[in-house]
Parts: sequence; structure tokens; C-alpha cells
Amino acid sequence: MDDPGTLTLALALAAGAALGAVFFGGLWWTVRRAVASPHPARWFIASLLLRMGVVLAGFYAVGGGQWLRWLACLLGFVLARLLLVRLSCPTVAPPGSRTKEVGHAP
Repeated sequence: MDDPGTLTLALALAAGAALGAVFFGGLWWTVRRAVASPHPARWFIASLLLRMGVVLAGFYAVGGGQWLRWLACLLGFVLARLLLVRLSCPTVAPPGSRTKEVGHAP
């Protein structure tokens, strides 16, 4: 079994991140569209099929039958999810932290 180079694994990681961005960005777009639609189930089903098809085809193309490339692609996909969740969620103060609320007496 030939060992993929570092560049190949870095490209697989980047491709996985791009696939993750497409998948979760598409999910975000679908949720925004479906909320205003009279038939939200159609949006979710069609979006799921399209997003899964794109991601599975991308994983298959990037993986090329080598488990290390598959793993690097999966890692990029998961990292993209973590990044998008962190960017899209509002920050919440940890429990027990002393934050001053605006408009209240000290």
C-alpha cells in the first residue's frame, strides 16, 4: 500500500472542509427557506437528498480507495461543522461568571 503524501492529505482535509461548508451551509439555507414555505417537508427532503448526494460523491472522489484520504476528508468535514456552529451561535456567558447586565442597578 503506497503512503499518500502530506500535500495529498492536506488537500483531502481542505476538500472535506469544503464539503462540510457546502453541506451545513446548504442546511442553513434550507431552514431559512423552509420556514417561510407552505410545504417545508419538500424543502427538507429535497435538500437532504441533494446535500447527501454531493457530499457522498465528493467523499468518493477525494477518498480514491485510500483510507487515510477518507479520514482526512472526514476530519475536514467535522472541522467545518465545528467552525460553522461556533460562528453561527451567539456567545453565552459561562455559568457563575459575573457579567453586568445593561439597564439594571449594580
